[in-house]
Parts: sequence; structure tokens; C-alpha cells
Amino acid sequence: MQSVVIIGPAYPLRGGLASFDERLAREFQRQHDEVTIYTFSLQYPSFLFPGTSQYSTEPAPGGLNIKVCINSINPFNWIKVGNELKKLKPDIIVVRYWLPLMGPCFGTILRMVKKNHHTRIICIADNVLPHEKRVGDKQFTSYFIKPVDAFITMSDKVLNDLHAFTGKPAKKLVHPLYDNFGDKIDKATARKHLNLNVDDRIILFFGFIREYKGLDILLEAMALLKQSAVSNQPSAISNQQSAIPKLLVAGEFYNDRKLYDDIIEKHQLQPNILLHTNFIADSEVKYYLSAADFVIQPYRSATQSGVTPLAYHFEKPMLVTNVGGLPSLVPDEKVGLVAEPNAESIAQKIMQLYTWGEDHFLPYLREEKKKYSWAKLVEAIKRF
Repeated sequence: MQSVVIIGPAYPLRGGLASFDERLAREFQRQHDEVTIYTFSLQYPSFLFPGTSQYSTEPAPGGLNIKVCINSINPFNWIKVGNELKKLKPDIIVVRYWLPLMGPCFGTILRMVKKNHHTRIICIADNVLPHEKRVGDKQFTSYFIKPVDAFITMSDKVLNDLHAFTGKPAKKLVHPLYDNFGDKIDKATARKHLNLNVDDRIILFFGFIREYKGLDILLEAMALLKQSAVSNQPSAISNQQSAIPKLLVAGEFYNDRKLYDDIIEKHQLQPNILLHTNFIADSEVKYYLSAADFVIQPYRSATQSGVTPLAYHFEKPMLVTNVGGLPSLVPDEKVGLVAEPNAESIAQKIMQLYTWGEDHFLPYLREEKKKYSWAKLVEAIKRF
């Protein structure tokens, strides 16, 4: 048995990083380790946070030891937390790194910890450099990296970015399955729960809406599908609308929604766009994934995506774009299709998904998902 501290988002914070850290803690517990999550009393100042709230409305997760204590912008707090962890002397600290803004905070805490000459520090790096670059990114990341002993990444892109900063031990692993949102449920039941038409074709864009995720490209692809339907059946308006898949957008806007509203208005896409753009609570995730025929990730750029292991868990074929680490996670024509990051290619591949049907992909999905194990991630951390 080892003592483990995870530093990163967790309840009462919400979102994919918090879900990941909590699920990772449970795997350590399953292996009989003592684990505490050190999370934020202040993660982002409100003026830097693009969503409506940083905090979950769900019940607290049971059976986890979560300490809410880190203030990301208060240096006195960093020293206090660092000294506390230095004295605690955990065997392992696992620290999440996804944004250079956290570099000064985490880098200072970890420097204090290293003075105990006992704790090994392993970083799970979601990004080394962010999708939206800012002044100071490289300096903050360099500061963070120095006290870390080893790194785990979840894409070749992040691994390559990391090599530009350090030669310390690093290993790429696949993102484990998000299996903590419940089991797949019947599609008709899920659609009724969400007040969706049981008989519609429905594709899903899931997660926070940010520029790099390419929702605008997907909307332009929907316009091309509509134009194709009109040109093929000029006199059957009702049939045109039913033949075009409906796009279910499930997630909160993290950039100005006007861009997307303008595209919908320009192409009169309203009948085929379903906007569920409030934050999706953990208890609702299973309904959205189970309701969809296919999951679409039209990203402009990517390292890896938490949506991919979510789709694997719910056995939903995917369309991803040929950027970053996405194609390596979604074998083309097996668990889904790979498109170029433009509207024409995405529209063509959506049509191909429906031509082939869900059943074509299911055997490959079920085999491929066996690779996505939390136990393998914990084993890799312990080997380091």
C-alpha cells in the first residue's frame, strides 16, 4: 500500500478533469492505496472563466477524500500547501497539467514538496502548450516542469511538445474509459428522457464549445447536407428535413455563441439543430451518449479528447478529424471514420456513417475499448 496525493480539479468543481481525477482516485483505492485529492478553493478568477459556473450541482462523490485548499493565484497559499505536502511525505504525487496558467502555482507547491527527498512527482499532461496561446505560456510551463520526476501524456502531440522542454522520463498512454457515468441505456429510452424524437437520425457534438473544437465547421457541413437533400429531392420538403440528420449540440458555450447562431440563421438550419447548451450534469451524460447514432468531433486542432473514451464506453461510432492525436485513437473505418477538418469532408463522412450503419462498427468498438484501462494508468504511474 502506498500513500498517494492527486493535485488537480475535483468536487465541488465540475467538468471532465474533475471526473478524471475522481475516477483515478477510485482506481488507486481499488488497489488498496491511500489517496487524497488536493483540489482548488479558487481555480480560476471569475473574469477568466468562460462558462456560467465552475461548480457542480451534483451530490458530492461518496468515499473520496477531497481537500479543497489550493488557490491558483495566491503565492502565500502555494507555500502553505507545499509545506503541508512536504511534511505529509506521500509516496506519490500525481499532478494534472492542462494549462500554463497553473504553472506558477503547481511549480511552487512541488518545489516545496521536493525538499522532503521522498515523494515522487508524476505529471499527467493533458497539454503542455494550450490550444489558445498566450504570452507567458512557455515560461510558466518551464517553471512547472522542473520539480516533476516523470510524465504521462495521452497523445503523441503532447509527448512531442514535452520533449521540447525536457528529457525527463515520459510515456504515452491511452485515455482510460469514462466508465463512471453509468451504463449504456436503450436509445429510445434515452431520447424520451431528453424529449427527442425516437425515430430521428441524431448525431452528437458533446462537450464545452470552444473555437478549436470546430462546431462552426460542423454546422457548415450540416448546411451542405441540407443543400444536397434539396438538390436531390426538390419537391419533397418534409422528406428533405427527415433525411438530414439532426445535430444535437450538448455542452456549454465557452466562446461567443453569435458565430454559431449566425451560421444556423444563414442556412436556415433551425429544424435540424438541437441546442442543449447548458452544462451537462454527470447524471445526464449517459442519456446524451445513448441517444445518439454517432459522435462527431470536428476539431480544428487537438491533442487528445475526453469525448473519445466516453464514446468508447457507450459504444458509439465516431467521426473525428485528421488532427493531433484523434486519428490514432479512432482507427479509420473500424471504430469510426476520419475526415479532414473542413465542411465538405465532414459532410461526406457523415453520409458514409449512415450508409454503413452503427452495426458495422460495433465489433471493432467492443474489441478496441479493452485497451482503455484505469488499472494500466495506475500501473504506469507506480512504475515511474
